Amino acid sequence: MPPSRRAVTPARRIEGRTLALIGLVYVLWALATTGLAEVSVALAVLVLIPVLALHASLTHEVIHGHPTPWQGLNAALMRPALGLLVPYGRFRDTHLAHHRDEALTDPYDDPESNFLDPAVWARLSAPVRAVLRVNNTLLGRLVLGPLVGTAMFLRWDLRALAAGDRGVALSWAAHGLALVPVLAWLGWAGALPGWAYGLAVYLSMSVLKIRTFLEHRAHERARARTVVIEDRGPLAFLFLNNNFHVVHHMHPGVPWYELPRLFAARRTHYLRRNDGYRYAGYGEVLRRYFTVAKDPVPHPLMVPAESPTPTTLPTKPLMDA
Repeated sequence: MPPSRRAVTPARRIEGRTLALIGLVYVLWALATTGLAEVSVALAVLVLIPVLALHASLTHEVIHGHPTPWQGLNAALMRPALGLLVPYGRFRDTHLAHHRDEALTDPYDDPESNFLDPAVWARLSAPVRAVLRVNNTLLGRLVLGPLVGTAMFLRWDLRALAAGDRGVALSWAAHGLALVPVLAWLGWAGALPGWAYGLAVYLSMSVLKIRTFLEHRAHERARARTVVIEDRGPLAFLFLNNNFHVVHHMHPGVPWYELPRLFAARRTHYLRRNDGYRYAGYGEVLRRYFTVAKDPVPHPLMVPAESPTPTTLPTKPLMDA
């Protein structure tokens, strides 16, 4: 499916704030993997977790046309695969497909949906169902989410590669090249063990799962499916204000630092627009859903008899990072 054109709006000017943050991320990453790792591996991992999460959030900004009017330059800034696992091209293509708001949460047409077709759910084994149920709690998403999401994403892409999908193959080839400078740096520095860097990558993905945990809900009206979390704390910064998610979906060309102001100026409008799908902050999300599932795994509004002929898993990647 083609990416949404309105989801890519090149920046009209050079966004100095975003460029500075990109530079800071690379500086902190370099320091954490060299001098800081020589002092304390544990401290290096603790620094890398938010740095890698910010790198992913900045990659999301770049996908939407920031921070310069030149998208080739924007993409080049975030090409180094610090997070190791997700090719830039695949993140770009699946995320822009996700911005087709009329398909939000659809198990087949939304690449970032956490719902399954009820017919697929009915065919899953009891152990797989149990894992997916746990994964629908916030605790489960933190512990299992990176593993479950990556496994389903890789399964989809392996199928696409086997079917001869040239676009997927090119994205993975480019990803291999993007890994070279990262792995070369880590090998040259030699200060941080591979297991420690892998742990930092996994935990940074866990942090990002907090953002994606309830960004969208099943609702008859597409405009009411996207959340607002009125948080301005450390997590909101790591997510570059994408907690004001309905604002981002309505105005994907707006840079991250303008989303809170835009929301505050028309708060009633946005909350009316998304039918009051709102939380006061991430603390409320934690209290309500840490061990309790917010949603069922099978899509509650999808009638099994109307579903496409199911396989054993939904026919799309599950990548919401």
